[in-house]
Order: sequence, then C-alpha cells, then structure tokens
Amino acid sequence: MEPLSATIITFNEEANIERCLNSLVGVVSEIIVVDSHSTDATLDICRRYGCRITVRDFEGFGSQRQYATGLTTSRHVLSIDADEVLSEELRQAIIDLRREGFRHRMYSATVNNFICGRAMRHSGWGPERQVRLFDKRYATWDLRDVGERITHSDSVCPELLPGCVNHYRCGSISELEFKETRHARMRGRVLAASGCDVGVFGAWLRATGAFVRCHVRHGAILDGREGRHIAVSRYVSTLAAYRTARRMAKEQTKA
Repeated sequence: MEPLSATIITFNEEANIERCLNSLVGVVSEIIVVDSHSTDATLDICRRYGCRITVRDFEGFGSQRQYATGLTTSRHVLSIDADEVLSEELRQAIIDLRREGFRHRMYSATVNNFICGRAMRHSGWGPERQVRLFDKRYATWDLRDVGERITHSDSVCPELLPGCVNHYRCGSISELEFKETRHARMRGRVLAASGCDVGVFGAWLRATGAFVRCHVRHGAILDGREGRHIAVSRYVSTLAAYRTARRMAKEQTKA
C-alpha cells in the first residue's frame, strides 16, 4: 500500500479528537498533530493513537496546516479537522486508493456540516466539496485566508471521492458564537494587513449584507433555529472583523 499522512491541527479538542482518530485507524500510515498549547487531555488522547505531535504557537489556520504538511513523510496528505469524522464509505475509498495507487494529484470529498447535532442544508454551510487529499508537491495552503483554502494550479481538477466527511462544527450555540468571534479577530488582522478601512458606516453596511446573504440568499431561514443563529453570528462577526481592522489601522498610524 502507498503511504498516506493525515494532518490535524488542535487546541483543546478532548471532546472531539478521539472520534476523529478512530475514523483514521487503518486508513493512513501516520498522523501528524500540530497543537497550539492545549490545556486539556487532547495530547494524551493523541499519544494513545501513536500520533506524531508538535506544539507550536498559533499563527493562523493556513500557517498551521502548511506547517503540518511540511512535517509529513508521505507524498500524499489527508487534511482533517479534529471535529471531523470520515464516513465508512470514504474510509474504504481511501484504503482502495492506497492499494491501487493515487492516479490524481488531488481528491475532493463532500463535507457535511453539523450544528447542535443537526446537518445544515443551507445557510452557506450546506454540503460542499472540498479538496482534502492531495499530493503536497502540487498544493499549498493560503496563509492569508481564514477559510483555509488549498491553492493549486487551475489545470488540476480534483477527483471526487465517494462518501463524506462529517464536520461537527458546534455542539451548542455558545460554541458557535465563540468560534465566529475567533474567526472575526483573525479576519480583522487580514483586513488590516491589506489596508482595508471602510469606516463605521461601511462596516455596518457589510455586516448587514452578510446577514442578508446568509439569511435569504443562502437560505438560513430554511435551517430553522440554527440557521437564524448562523445568520446573526455572520452579522456580528463581520462587524467585529471590520472594527478590529479599523482599530489595528489606528494603532499602526500612531506607531
């Protein structure tokens, strides 16, 4: 079988990581974990599964993932989050690939997002295709993008694998709000670095636009209570991101 490395970035994921690691057993030949100084049992659980662990200050999702990719010993890499699980069909498809050989440079998978245990069908978090398995010679992580995109040549067309990745994003509304706030801070730093300063009214306008797009265009209204909370969190996090960018721009001007 061809070797395959899995990469996971973690921070206080004791509630999720074992479920993720269980889905990787027998599928990959090594598991690389890059941790951002967890204070819970995350690393103890990872050690039980024989993971190769590196502790590193968090410098952004793209940066952490690129660093983890650089630690792998295999040419092909499977990227997975600590709160994600491979379906049995996807597990078998990856095992078959390792037996038969990787014929493509990149493979995508359908990702299902769960909020409070419920699969989202709209809200911008419905099922989506994402590149998750790739030949690291032909792909890199976008270090500036909060959405954690893999960049690759336009001539490369990822092959869709059967099965899916189940992403258990948030177990509660409070967890959703916490994660959206964290993303807002990171996005604010990216906006500040790009020189974006839209002013108070501009920030409100963009936040309102984010809410409307999520609630109406992306159909959050059809996802019930969870969808409403997603739409509101988009408004709050967008407003917070632009406020962060404006504050950082002022601090840089004073300096």
